Amino acid sequence: MTLLQTAVILCWATCVAGLAAYAASVAREITYVTLADGRRTARSIPLVFRLLLPFAPNLARLAAGPGFAKTRRLADEMIVASGLEGLLTGVEFCALKILVPLVFGTAWACGVMLLWAMFPESPVATCGPLLCLSGFLLAYAYPPIWLRSTMRKRHLAILRSLPFVLDLLTLSVEAGMDFMSALQRNCEQRHVDPLNEELIHMVREIQVGTPRRQALVNMSNRVRQPDLRGVVNALVQADELGVSIGSILRIQSDQMRDRRFDRAEKLANETPVKMLGPLMLCIFPAVLAILLGPLLMQAARTLF
Repeated sequence: MTLLQTAVILCWATCVAGLAAYAASVAREITYVTLADGRRTARSIPLVFRLLLPFAPNLARLAAGPGFAKTRRLADEMIVASGLEGLLTGVEFCALKILVPLVFGTAWACGVMLLWAMFPESPVATCGPLLCLSGFLLAYAYPPIWLRSTMRKRHLAILRSLPFVLDLLTLSVEAGMDFMSALQRNCEQRHVDPLNEELIHMVREIQVGTPRRQALVNMSNRVRQPDLRGVVNALVQADELGVSIGSILRIQSDQMRDRRFDRAEKLANETPVKMLGPLMLCIFPAVLAILLGPLLMQAARTLF
């Protein structure tokens, strides 16, 4: 091995060690968001994003341009709905959509080409360009897929908490408390979950002077969850028409419970269909192998 080869290997080893140390230090960091009442709660974003976020300002001018206007607006809405406000912005997300394929797609392509050079007769040589292109496409599609998945998880958590919160508010209002006192008591007594975070935000908006109807509409626009939007619309209409909040909460609570049972029944009916695939692909061949394996081995010994 020549001196030049040794120097190249040492340089590459130093670069890899430095990148590993940087990734380890970033992975140990804990990210928080500040709630409306001043409390902080942990939020996790992928390590890929945390590694590249310090470099996002370099592409801020491009990401803030008119070409990314629609993507930036949708990203801002989804970031707020996902509870990541304060950790990411639409401009940073658009910059990450460029950086992730640029960095990790290039790294993937370099790895494929290295395997191609080391094993020219392997299948990688025949489908190398396709693998490189697929790496870039997957890296480009990862940020929006992750953001949609995070928003769906938050919506599911809100959907699971909503019937219980409506029951508590209904009992409190029917026991004689006014709606705002019931909301504040719920926010103070319950643990912090996605729905409670949004209710805390709404209560703080009302306390600083925002009308109750507008605060409810703001919460609905922030979260963008259909069931919560239906509850908010019913409360706004009740406030406008002067209908008792307790009766509206009771109706919405019953409807949410019925929809919850309907969803559970639907999932239960879908279970046999979903089990059919693993049954046919995994369990059925394994049973055949266990039953027919000894017979096939005996037949092979007889013939050969």
